[in-house]
Amino acid sequence: MRTIKLGSSSLEVPVIAVGCMRINSLEKTEAERFVQSALEEGANFFDHADIYGGGTCEEIFADAIHMNAEIREKIILQSKCGIRKGMFDFSKEYILESVDGILKRLNTEYLDVLLLHRPDALVEPEAVAEAFDTLEKSGKVRHFGVSNQNPMQIQLLQKFVKQPLVANQLQLSITNANMISNGINVNMENDSAINRDGSILDFCRLNEITIQPWSPFQYGFFEGVFLGNDKFPELNQQIDEIAAKYEVSNTTIATAWLLRHPAHMQPVIGTMNIDRLKDCCKASEVQLTREEWYRIYRAAGNILP
Repeated sequence: MRTIKLGSSSLEVPVIAVGCMRINSLEKTEAERFVQSALEEGANFFDHADIYGGGTCEEIFADAIHMNAEIREKIILQSKCGIRKGMFDFSKEYILESVDGILKRLNTEYLDVLLLHRPDALVEPEAVAEAFDTLEKSGKVRHFGVSNQNPMQIQLLQKFVKQPLVANQLQLSITNANMISNGINVNMENDSAINRDGSILDFCRLNEITIQPWSPFQYGFFEGVFLGNDKFPELNQQIDEIAAKYEVSNTTIATAWLLRHPAHMQPVIGTMNIDRLKDCCKASEVQLTREEWYRIYRAAGNILP
């Protein structure tokens, strides 16, 4: 498995992150096999959130991996907090409370990475800074980041938070690529030119923040998977042709499309299917050409100006 540095940190991480949002759909033996398969592929970075399964996903993961001190040093754990029922909460008290719950459920003494999950309209950056300082000094969290945040929100936090924000988890796929399209369609009067995120892609590259694409195979907002979908015949034709050339699956090519971008992204793969997980991991060995990358991009309905 190819690795990258996570943001400006010294933390070396695999280019594929294993998302654990659906691990509660597996039986115990299935979860054990899945986690072990990920480790065998070199995919030892596991992404969680305190809301996944109401916290049960973290418990199931810890049980499936048979968490102990020896195993803990071989894996990288990331979790997220800030989403509550009917609200978002970045208060100091809630962040600290959430992390304690996460650590208990994961049966570990520390997180490698903590992300703030969704922007809280009532965020007080000073309170976040106090929470991060407390977590860092106690050894409970080693690195910090955000999720679904735009450049100004990150800059506001960074004004008060002394720790570097090393990751930003954002929705991105071949069919949800506006953060790429608005940079291609600069000064054009079309929908693709609309800057909906404040140029977050360029901002993260400039500030050494690793983008972690979530839902890398979905179109819309959890509307479905585009691979093998009759709604995207041209896209699937191009992906299948390129997959045949490299003798890999369409899943591998869809993942390789994200990895080909020079921003050095780390896609978060949400599948609980071991074969698909392995196909995703194979993408670290596939380097699409520039022509192939653009063929896929255009086949998704993106028009070059």
